[in-house]
Amino acid sequence: MENFHVFFISILLLFFILPTTSAQLRQNYYSNVCPDVESIVRNAVTQKFQQTFVTAPATLRLFFHDCFVRGCDASVLLASPNSKAEKDSPDDISLAGDGFDTVIKAKAAIDRDARCQNKVSCADILAMATRDVVALAGGPFYEVELGRLDGRISTKRSVGHHLPQPTFNLDQLNAMFASHGLSQTDMIALSGAHTIGFSHCRRIAKRIYYFRRGRSIDPTLDQNYARELRQMCPINVDPRIAINMDPTTPQRFDNAYFINLQRGLGLFTSDQSLFTDVRSRNTVNLFAENNTAFHHAFVDAITKLGRVGVKTGNQGEIRRDCTFVN
Repeated sequence: MENFHVFFISILLLFFILPTTSAQLRQNYYSNVCPDVESIVRNAVTQKFQQTFVTAPATLRLFFHDCFVRGCDASVLLASPNSKAEKDSPDDISLAGDGFDTVIKAKAAIDRDARCQNKVSCADILAMATRDVVALAGGPFYEVELGRLDGRISTKRSVGHHLPQPTFNLDQLNAMFASHGLSQTDMIALSGAHTIGFSHCRRIAKRIYYFRRGRSIDPTLDQNYARELRQMCPINVDPRIAINMDPTTPQRFDNAYFINLQRGLGLFTSDQSLFTDVRSRNTVNLFAENNTAFHHAFVDAITKLGRVGVKTGNQGEIRRDCTFVN
């Protein structure tokens, strides 16, 4: 019995000592200091969305890139006078300016309310804005956990190999997502964000021109789609030309991405691998058949993503300007 008591007390101590990165996150976190924060953000995001649809994929991608590098701390928003911040990395330099602008405008709207000024973190604004663009594009509306602090560090070097690449196979994707506590199902659901995404021709040049000796086009790619991609992306194309990740319903957050994978219309190797690999195919088929199942899985996955690397206490701050540390 004595040993049991010692064991029980040890477990209790362990519970209180172990860091829980998402422990401070909760819904309605700002209810006392800025009770209208969600509606303020939603109104600002809606206005931006009405100006350009790019707001949706740009903001969603910005949130993903932020969380995967240093955790969800808005470090991707920080600017550097010598171009050495996260946003200056080759993997981040193509992030659309509309995503950054969405957060900046939502922050300005919040700060116009005297109760809220400098009391809401840029990381939380980005999380709320991401939820709002998903809903505006036809995706699920979900409650966002709040309480993140903004990070003070942002370096180009820190991006390193922390973001998935278009050439990744299933094992590489699973390993990278697992390092952030995300399962294969989470990874597939989050990949579904490509239903409103866009990319650039250089990212797919190898698949449609230089696949391997004796075969110029990746055989897992639908050949008619490959010819269409060649028309949109000639060899000497302007590298700034963007192409839709979803060739069928590019402005609707739906399960068409997964239906496209069944037809060989995945833009990246990493997309198509979700269907060509038998270990993930059943999940793709489920999401292709059931849009509700995809939406539920996406909400679960993006909620878990929002808990990655959350800054607490003296690890972070609430920035007065989202692009600079205080």
